[in-house]
Amino acid sequence: MSSGTDAIDALTLASAGCRYAVHSTIWFVVFGVCLWGACSGASTVWKADVRSPDGSWIASASTTQIGGPGTDAIDTVVYLKPTKYSNPPQEILAFSSEGPVPRPYVLDNKANAGGTIDLSMKWIAPSHLEVTYDGRRGRLNFQVVKYLEIDISVRDISSEPTH
Repeated sequence: MSSGTDAIDALTLASAGCRYAVHSTIWFVVFGVCLWGACSGASTVWKADVRSPDGSWIASASTTQIGGPGTDAIDTVVYLKPTKYSNPPQEILAFSSEGPVPRPYVLDNKANAGGTIDLSMKWIAPSHLEVTYDGRRGRLNFQVVKYLEIDISVRDISSEPTH
């Protein structure tokens, strides 16, 4: 009878192993879905548009806050788009910031003005866009100095004397 008992014990162990594998797989899938959901939470917290003096261009900026374990980021991007054509907006500047965001994960153009880096856009002429930002709060990662006929200047106001 020993062989019958051994067979039953083997089946019991195999059954327990299967249950363990199923439970482990379920927990792994649940954990993965939760982690993916936590890491994919990107929210626009600030945006602004400025039309060129002649109305031919729109400069737009937006700040996106991304949250999740080990994936937190605050990114501000400036785009240029001609108003006369259906071209998509062209990325011309990109900044990163450590934060904090005054009103996190909420689009609030008043509380989050300047996108955590005090970003400001101003058309100096129909073909010259000036962008200022506070370099103590963020870092310029990408810069285009000319896009078609538009000159783009960037100024870090953190080094300027305060009045």
